[in-house]
Amino acid sequence: MSPARVAAVDLGASSGRVLAVTIDEHRLELEEVARFWNGPQRAGERLCWDALGLYRSMLDGLADAAHGGTLDSVGIDGWGVDYGLLDEAGRLLSNPVCYRDARTRGIPAMIDHLIGDGALYRRTGIARQAFNTVFQLLAAREDADYSAARTLLLVPDLLAYWLTGVLGSEETNASTTGLLDLDGSDWDRSLMSLVGIDPALFPPLRRPGDRIGVLRPDTARELGFGRSPQVLAVGSHDTASAVAGTPAKDPRFAYISAGTSSLVGVELERPVISEASRLAKFTNERGIDSTVRFLHNVMGLWLLQQSLRTWSLSGKDLAFEEVTAAASAEAELRTIFDPDDPRYLAPGDMPARIAEACASSAEPVPQSAAQFARAIFDSLALAYRRAVLLAGELAGTQPQVVHLVGGGARNGLLCQLTADACGLPVVAGPVEAAAIGNAFVQARALGAIDADRWGMRQAIARQVELRYYEPARGSSYRWAEAEERLALQAPSAAEGPSLNRPFSRRGGGLPSTQGSEESQGS
Repeated sequence: MSPARVAAVDLGASSGRVLAVTIDEHRLELEEVARFWNGPQRAGERLCWDALGLYRSMLDGLADAAHGGTLDSVGIDGWGVDYGLLDEAGRLLSNPVCYRDARTRGIPAMIDHLIGDGALYRRTGIARQAFNTVFQLLAAREDADYSAARTLLLVPDLLAYWLTGVLGSEETNASTTGLLDLDGSDWDRSLMSLVGIDPALFPPLRRPGDRIGVLRPDTARELGFGRSPQVLAVGSHDTASAVAGTPAKDPRFAYISAGTSSLVGVELERPVISEASRLAKFTNERGIDSTVRFLHNVMGLWLLQQSLRTWSLSGKDLAFEEVTAAASAEAELRTIFDPDDPRYLAPGDMPARIAEACASSAEPVPQSAAQFARAIFDSLALAYRRAVLLAGELAGTQPQVVHLVGGGARNGLLCQLTADACGLPVVAGPVEAAAIGNAFVQARALGAIDADRWGMRQAIARQVELRYYEPARGSSYRWAEAEERLALQAPSAAEGPSLNRPFSRRGGGLPSTQGSEESQGS
């Protein structure tokens, strides 16, 4: 088997990139040929994505990849839940609305009255988040675009359609919609009908490794390809690709895909559908090879990104690295807050929101950029601790190591704080885990690799640079105390198991679910 040369298109909520990857079981060469800004933009009353601009940036990156030699295939991964609607001629009706838009406010309560949140979770395994596609669609039903729509495509599938002319929906991203059967085998069309969503909008499912089609001949000529490469389905949810690209050696690992958002969880063979996991807002999304990504969403580095933007608008331009270095000199756990509070979801003045939350909970209000950054890093690490330990408890497993991948792996302070908070060793890297997982799935589909996901992970571990962080001695006690302190801030702490309740190996948290049928899935 000869090495494959593939293009991995990896789209995040703040930037996108195209990597040309030469790959087989013994070789992994990454060349970033394009990196471009991506972000939601206000268009009238809606916060939207510039889909055509994103497509143009991707094409420019593919053209750069073509200049380096023949490409065997292209794979696209990106964020979840957001979609474009096509009319009967296959034309995009309007730009996809961003999941951070406020249009879904109050919509989840409508579902509660109709079928109940518990019923929705038992059917789909997806945590109740206002930005889920099911709620976005309910918010959009009165729009003219919805009335004219004939097909719904999630963002990576939309871009693949423009490349190939072939309609379809890849299952790892489809699982984020809250409209997929629990086992991931098909759309839950009876649920769609029950809540008033047209099932005809949803195209057939495909799986990672499936062949979508080939690049349109006119597009291939425009980009300078001698022949049209295949377009292959990968784990089109970027976290699915990131977990595939995580160099874990032991199934007892937790992962943190840390970027604009952070996804924290464990990889399982079956979903966990319990009342405890529902109340804790753990979601069961599909991974490659029919695995389950049992995870919790944490707000992520969005908090600091928006803070830097706010300071820049006031004339104080600070670099991410500069603020991180200053934060490392600040006192540990001086100020903590819940990063998952919905007040932080929308763009805006993040320092003012954090200050307001701290003042209302009697936490010391940060007074400088360094103190705000340290509060963000400490609070993220504390949220990671709660999610890692609770994921293990709910799933009946005990993680032995935390793999932190994505852009956050560059941040030594965040990695060390995560090790201290979780009381577990942290393996940081690769930064480009999503693109690497994307490329390995393509290479396997092309026959350049003959390995299961563990064989792929071993190959990745041999070929990427990793950094290792051990928890500081005595740190677990300090972080357990901080968790108890945070629990006192949360007005919902008495309502049931959640990430706002204290969890420590000294006690607290949820009653053990190990060995129970419910904890092992349905």
